[in-house]
Amino acid sequence: MDSISRRKFLKIGGTTMAVSAAAGSVISKAAEAVKKASPKGIQKIPTFCDICFWKCGVIAYVEDGKLWKVEGNPLDPLSNGRLCPRGTGGVGAHYDPDRLKYPLLRKSARGKEEWVQVTWDEALTYIADKMKKIKAEHGPEAMALFSHGIGGNFLKHLFKAYGSSNIGAPSFAQCRGPRDVGFKLTFGEDVASPERTDIKNAQCLVLIGSHLGENMHNTQVQEFSEAIANGASIIVADPRFSVAAGKAKYYLPVKPGSDIALLLAWMNVLVTENLYNREYVEKYGFGFAQFAAEIQPYTPEWAYPETGIEPKLIYATAREMARYKPATLIHPGRHATWYGDDAQRSRAIALLNALMGNWGVKGGFYYPVSMDVPGYPYPAYPHSTKPKVDNPGNKYPFAHEVNTNGIRKATISGEPYPVKGWFVYATNLIHALPDEQETIRAIQNLDLLVVIDVIPAEIAGWADVVLPESVYLERYDDLNVEWFREPFVSLRQPAVDAPHDQKPNWWMAKKLAEKLDLGDYFPWQNIEEYFNHRLSAAGLSYEQLKKEGIIRGEKQPIYFSEGVPDAFPTPSGKIEFYSLQLAEAGFDPVPKYTQPGAPPPGYFRLLYGRAPVHSFSRTQSNRVLMDMLDENEVWINQDIAARWGLKSGDYIRLKNQDGVVSNRIKVKATERIRTDCVYIIHGFGHNSQMLKFAFQKGASDAQLITRYKTDPLMGGTAMNVNFVTFELEA
Repeated sequence: MDSISRRKFLKIGGTTMAVSAAAGSVISKAAEAVKKASPKGIQKIPTFCDICFWKCGVIAYVEDGKLWKVEGNPLDPLSNGRLCPRGTGGVGAHYDPDRLKYPLLRKSARGKEEWVQVTWDEALTYIADKMKKIKAEHGPEAMALFSHGIGGNFLKHLFKAYGSSNIGAPSFAQCRGPRDVGFKLTFGEDVASPERTDIKNAQCLVLIGSHLGENMHNTQVQEFSEAIANGASIIVADPRFSVAAGKAKYYLPVKPGSDIALLLAWMNVLVTENLYNREYVEKYGFGFAQFAAEIQPYTPEWAYPETGIEPKLIYATAREMARYKPATLIHPGRHATWYGDDAQRSRAIALLNALMGNWGVKGGFYYPVSMDVPGYPYPAYPHSTKPKVDNPGNKYPFAHEVNTNGIRKATISGEPYPVKGWFVYATNLIHALPDEQETIRAIQNLDLLVVIDVIPAEIAGWADVVLPESVYLERYDDLNVEWFREPFVSLRQPAVDAPHDQKPNWWMAKKLAEKLDLGDYFPWQNIEEYFNHRLSAAGLSYEQLKKEGIIRGEKQPIYFSEGVPDAFPTPSGKIEFYSLQLAEAGFDPVPKYTQPGAPPPGYFRLLYGRAPVHSFSRTQSNRVLMDMLDENEVWINQDIAARWGLKSGDYIRLKNQDGVVSNRIKVKATERIRTDCVYIIHGFGHNSQMLKFAFQKGASDAQLITRYKTDPLMGGTAMNVNFVTFELEA
């Protein structure tokens, strides 16, 4: 390591440099600093976005070799030629001066942002040597991969070739997992991603804590706008008067944690008044009589003290849903880890949809289709002799994906076997997993932590090796063969060169495989050879895909009425109103309601959500996006704010039930939220000093989430179980 010690030593000091330039000037100056031979004139290069996971088709405009702007690809059925606000921030990602530039090797103790800049060969050799040692001492299963997004596909392939199946994404246990499980238990299938929701054809749309317009999933928001323009009736149940609530015919300010009570009351009305889709239920339903008996006690009058919603409003909205069936869609949501009963809450949403008779029906849930693009013919993966580490004894019997919190727990306990190495790709585990101190305890038990990302988020501060990935406008990734309402395949390709020594994920995986003696699993010489092989096998042209960015297939049936087989892959072969699977596993076959815990005196339930201009905690150094929203606010009910002597624009700190205190955050005093909760946008309050521009702007909800409840069906971590009070500025 002598060559390493002689290299430039990088130390991030304790102060943060102020960045006063506006987004436009920062980008302009950065662009001028890129000195590379480039073609003259304007080039239009198709690719697909990576600012969030939706993967919208993009056209990148490059003028004289410099990235100019991005816009939606009109050929793409996801973007339809339009990007969301954060999608336009791809330009800012490329020019971000705070992004990672070179491979870094830890110089001091974990948690200190002190690094040695090394070459790629040195970094990958270090990693390979550590992985070989871990494999020899503990087996390949002692390595785990946390990965988010399509960019991690080649790393997943590498880990399977290495011999580990401990591969997980926070998107399951910390986000959509309970939703997918609830729908799978009911219909035999989950709702996929993008969600198979036929919003544009819905005549009545019900949103339960789904913030369309704020949670900016491009296609869904476009379809939401289309449904509104078509005169769809909108019903919103939410403790906060969201953007979507502003478009609603009915708004129900439901008490946090009482969602199942409201859902049961709606279903009670539909069944009692014989308003459900009886023909559909009789044809496709299983266990309806038992289900009807179970929900009989849950009247709107019973629900009133639990939900805070008057019975007449529950009756009116249930009848409104029935009026438009089967084209009534109760949106399944996406982020579903709320209160600990989340899989059952999602199952209740699925059952309400089943009463509408909308699965496989226009205006409800369609059957997604995809292009038939074969995978690459790799050698068979080695057989693991150990089970996945995250769910010993099948404690969570309906967890059909790896629970990232389960990997963390095993890393701390060593049970069912030790986990000694983590790869973390494109996810900031400090913000993604609840209880950051538990994450840090796990990290301290590791022999190796590798972080691959485009920005130096908090998790990088704990890494042994940090590898800088090129941003999506500078790299190829795996083919996007999406399940959607029509089949297509899209290509991510570079529009400009990476400005420093950043590399694409596929290159890292291939080079590391070679150092691990796993080169046979990466037999192709370059990524374009890989593309050509897969596309040729499908009878498709790589040159066409490269030129247009997308190839669309012929439209296929997506509804029962168009010829989709009306079958349900459940044990009964039908929609399971009464779940024998749950009963046999010791769980309620029909969802039941349990009261949520009440806040301590003087405390308020902490709720959080997304912003249309930011993606999780990954974009707060992006100057373009921060120019639109550079800090978050805490929503406090106007009456509560007045009692505390607070007004909009004041700064306070939030203190949770365990005494954890946030960074300063601006007050938004408003009538648009209940008195028993507060709300902040997720992703702000960064404490990584390498994120100079985002450092301590706003408050981190993740820092305040020190407690969580585990869903007993699938192991998801419910995070809306934390409470905060206010610390006033002196």
